[in-house]
Amino acid sequence: MEKDQLFDNLYSRLENELPYYLYYHSPEHTLNVIERSVFLAKTENLPEKDIELIKVAALYHDAGFLIGREDHESKSCKLASKELPVYGYSDSQIKEICGMINATRIPQKTHNLNEQIVADADLFYLGTNKYDFYANQLYKELRHLYPEIDERKWFEIQLNFLEEHRYHTDYAREILAPVKEMNIEKLMNSQDQLLNGSQ
Repeated sequence: MEKDQLFDNLYSRLENELPYYLYYHSPEHTLNVIERSVFLAKTENLPEKDIELIKVAALYHDAGFLIGREDHESKSCKLASKELPVYGYSDSQIKEICGMINATRIPQKTHNLNEQIVADADLFYLGTNKYDFYANQLYKELRHLYPEIDERKWFEIQLNFLEEHRYHTDYAREILAPVKEMNIEKLMNSQDQLLNGSQ
């Protein structure tokens, strides 16, 4: 099969087969991660052959949700390993792609620049003014799965997550990290208001 069919085939499956309650891990999220991955790869002046593999890794990074939420990164890698040979990808290329997919697992561990790019693209929003919107989508998704998570618990989860997270690429450390710090501050203020209001 032609490589340019790869995106259309998988993306239409994400649109049609993902559970409706994946408000955060949605097809739109996959599109965003592809765009941000390409953007970060270009800021690093990577060759086209690397950018192609990075795009495929970004496309597949959450495809495991088609099978199930638990350990979805491993499921994404299994899907990629099964499907990509049909599009002409070699074993060594698929191994690289799986490395990038696994780099998005929380807590993130990266071993090379390509993995750092996909990891940063996946959590790009933490360092942008869209943080509130995407965090709210994630909250809705988690509330569907775990109704016991209230606002207080959510603030706790988010603050721990944001404070432990580190960006990897030069661009993300220079441009996104300072905005992420401002988002942490806003989150702490909101948490204080919630706690004071409930006393």
